[in-house]
Amino acid sequence: MFRMILTHGLIAGVVVGVPLFMMGTLMADNPPTGAVGMAIGYLTMLIAFTTIFVAIKRRRDVELGGVIRFWPALGMGLAIALVGSLCYILAWEAVLAVNGGDFIASMSEQMVAERQAAGASAAEIAELRTQMAEMQRIYTNSFARFAITFVEVFPVGLLVSLLSAALLRNPRFLPLRTA
Repeated sequence: MFRMILTHGLIAGVVVGVPLFMMGTLMADNPPTGAVGMAIGYLTMLIAFTTIFVAIKRRRDVELGGVIRFWPALGMGLAIALVGSLCYILAWEAVLAVNGGDFIASMSEQMVAERQAAGASAAEIAELRTQMAEMQRIYTNSFARFAITFVEVFPVGLLVSLLSAALLRNPRFLPLRTA
């Protein structure tokens, strides 16, 4: 089972990490922002974590004779999500290393420019600059940055794990078809 967790977790990590790295390095000057950037990111995460469903189904059908309980399925899904999330964190750290680690400063300037273009008052802009300065201070701490990045990706894996475990505990849901 450890091999299956590692294999599917690394596949998920590559599926989510490579696009992150490519967008973070190739599109560093003009990254997708707002709803478009979030949609691309979370859709990629969702696609990557479909490996959780595949792995639980394979374990249920091939190794366990068509039956798996909820908790073991959830545990397996969470382990795969953890491996995939760690790959995502490593990809993000690689993006920061390639780009000089100044992500928050450039994001701050972009957010300020967007707010100014939307007609925000000087007080609102000053408050945004203060918040972003605090975020930049927090982001310089490696552990805090890892935690922030982990919280970005792991909930998607948690959701897919819960859904997969709930569906696949029923042996009549997508049963193995033998010829």
